[in-house]
Amino acid sequence: MKYSKPDTEDNSDAGEGVVAVRRAMRILGAFGVDDSHLSLAELSRRTGYHRSTVLRLARTLAMDDYLAQRVDGTWRLARAAGWLGACYQATFNVHDVVEPVLRELSSATGESATFYVREGNQRICVVRVEGPRSIRHHVRVGAALPLNLGSPGRVILAFSGEAGEPYESIRRAGYMMSLGERDAEVSSISAPVYTSNWTLLGAICISGPLSRLTEEAMNGHKETVLAAASRLSRAMMGVHQGTSVSGQRMTHF
Repeated sequence: MKYSKPDTEDNSDAGEGVVAVRRAMRILGAFGVDDSHLSLAELSRRTGYHRSTVLRLARTLAMDDYLAQRVDGTWRLARAAGWLGACYQATFNVHDVVEPVLRELSSATGESATFYVREGNQRICVVRVEGPRSIRHHVRVGAALPLNLGSPGRVILAFSGEAGEPYESIRRAGYMMSLGERDAEVSSISAPVYTSNWTLLGAICISGPLSRLTEEAMNGHKETVLAAASRLSRAMMGVHQGTSVSGQRMTHF
């Protein structure tokens, strides 16, 4: 009898759910937004499974229209996979994803955390978690604020392609600090949040009184804010790995 060495993933999946189901989900998860189709070899490379395993799983998924094989032998996502995506989009609630990240950010920094999106020439406060301290910066959900004043709006403009300074510097840095720009008594630090295909979605920030959230304090919170922006971007993209939102320089006004 000929012996074939099993996939290395077989052992690692033991005790962590139904192995065959997890393998099948990994096949579907191998497709990205730019992949109209993938060869058997590429699916094998991306999943780490033997080609025979990939072929067996792909044929099984094709039985229920999750995958389809093209005439050239490559594989593409099929109707059932699209239906799941449509159902997800229809039932997705941004608050369910954004609010936990903001709560962690507020807890880690001790300041209020907010998520803004662009609407015309304004930025809208979509989700906000108030900081734990009695003296804090207040913004109500739904409030419309200027794009060209304060770090969240500046970040949105910068990563929407606004030309010139300070936007070139903000893009190089990957974030921005603002000290008393929109409100003389308020400071903030913001970073961009992306969705599918690295499309800008909005900006995440912490804000607080300038007397407490000084430039030095924001320097200390910088990596925490960037990590939250990266985590939220990955969640919005629906992936578990991605490029971190980070920068080397700091811009402040």
